[in-house]
Amino acid sequence: MPSSPTPSKPSTTAVQSTALSSRAVYQPPFYYQCIIGLLKPLYRLQVWRRSHKRDNYQQEVAQRFGKHYPAAPTADIKAEINHKAEMNNNVIWCHAVSLGETNTVAPLLDMLLAHGYQIWLTNTTQTGFARGASRFADDIAQGRLSHSYVPVDSPAVIETFLAHVQPVAALFVETELWANILAKLSEHRIPSILVNGRLSASSFTSYQKIAAVSASMMKNLTLIIAQDSESAKRFRQLGAHSAQIRVAGSLKWVINSPVLNNETIDNKTDDVQATDSNAAKKEHERATMQKQKSSIAVELGIADRPIWVAASTHSGEESIVLSLQEQLLSNPALADTLLIIVPRHPERFDEVATLIQNSTLMMARRSNEEVINTDTQVYLADSMGELMTWYTLADVALVGGSLVDVGGHNPVEPASVATPVLMGRQTQSCQSVVDKLASVGALYQPNNAFYRPVTIKPTTIEDIATNNENIANSDISSSDISSLDMKGKQKSSRNKSSLAANDTALIYDQLQSWLSHPLLAKQAGQAGEQMTVQQQAVLTRQFAMIEKVIEQHSNQETL
Repeated sequence: MPSSPTPSKPSTTAVQSTALSSRAVYQPPFYYQCIIGLLKPLYRLQVWRRSHKRDNYQQEVAQRFGKHYPAAPTADIKAEINHKAEMNNNVIWCHAVSLGETNTVAPLLDMLLAHGYQIWLTNTTQTGFARGASRFADDIAQGRLSHSYVPVDSPAVIETFLAHVQPVAALFVETELWANILAKLSEHRIPSILVNGRLSASSFTSYQKIAAVSASMMKNLTLIIAQDSESAKRFRQLGAHSAQIRVAGSLKWVINSPVLNNETIDNKTDDVQATDSNAAKKEHERATMQKQKSSIAVELGIADRPIWVAASTHSGEESIVLSLQEQLLSNPALADTLLIIVPRHPERFDEVATLIQNSTLMMARRSNEEVINTDTQVYLADSMGELMTWYTLADVALVGGSLVDVGGHNPVEPASVATPVLMGRQTQSCQSVVDKLASVGALYQPNNAFYRPVTIKPTTIEDIATNNENIANSDISSSDISSLDMKGKQKSSRNKSSLAANDTALIYDQLQSWLSHPLLAKQAGQAGEQMTVQQQAVLTRQFAMIEKVIEQHSNQETL
């Protein structure tokens, strides 16, 4: 397609009338082009240093620099016939930086595929690429989805990429934007949409430092689907017009299925007849999940043990959770507690194994197929694709990236399987989700003002009996149990000052409370599960916005 000349800034009226299908092209400043040109060979050297020992190094270089790409996805004939747009080319390019963004956008891509679109998925990091390859393995094999590394932000490389893919739209997840890419999309009349857009205060400050570049990106975007009003406000301050922005909630609420890894345990549950009752469906899913959870626990030899998982951990977090585990084991009532550690990045598996070996704790390692016995105190789940299994199995989940300055990983994953959540203060990447879960008592974060603890409400005779037994075995009286919370309100005066001052101690306080009182943990988890179900509409909202842009663009092109 021919390129458009770069126009002067259009009037407010013009922006409003063409916000969803603007033909204006805003080129990034000249200095940006020069910097990208200078950095391109340095970036190639960086890729070589990082990846040259990997088997797919040549593939990565070829895709990043526009030398070779896989075949474009092919249309699903049945879906295309049923799709109301009936376009010959239905390919949507979606860029997700890493593992987290890939997981976040996966349900949206599933919905797009189900509606007859084909997907070209790109990733920046190797962990993201590996996740994309495994998550969409069937779609890739059947030709509905193609997968590559993202092209560098060089005009020539982008031209090659777009000529090969020929997308009808481009999606960018959260805040991964590149000025040349957006300008080229605008030149080629390809609508660009920021989905699940999030702009933290720190990211906003960084974008402000390159104001001219940021303004060009904001203006070249066709639509910004923001997670929350604060992000929407920051996008406007960077140069986006109000007509370009919609607030739709966070896709982090939408969880991939199936919940459990079918390779871990053979699911032998009977099929249930289809029903229009969402409550009945949910009850069946919960019953199925509990059967699978019990079966996995028996298979691994950990039935009847208190279990907590520290998931998606980063450097500096494993030492904290090992210390918490040592404290738990010193409590006679929790002496058989099992900790499952799931490091975020596979390249750290050996490092974490060494850290555990150097502690006082006994370890079993999944990659070595080591058996968990009664002496095992830490299970290193150094495997890929099984995180939801560990979340489902655990009584409590500590979500990593929150004890160190990473921003926190998605707490909805454990909440969706009714597992209560602990997180540290560093949750800027998912704070709105954290606050909502905290408000119903499903997640504890030190000093989170939204937190409202759940109280025990036994629903069955069995629950009451279990609860009474736990109370009898604990150091907290039955008259105090209804006011248990995560801020140490029932702790002795000797510990109150230290608990108030120390985040780790506060987290330990609630971890011990939940593990000591399973019914309390269960009800906190169920509150999170209910909140997750309530938030699922965000998927259909974002999908509808995307499809509207594509249809409007298609109609305009045919005029």
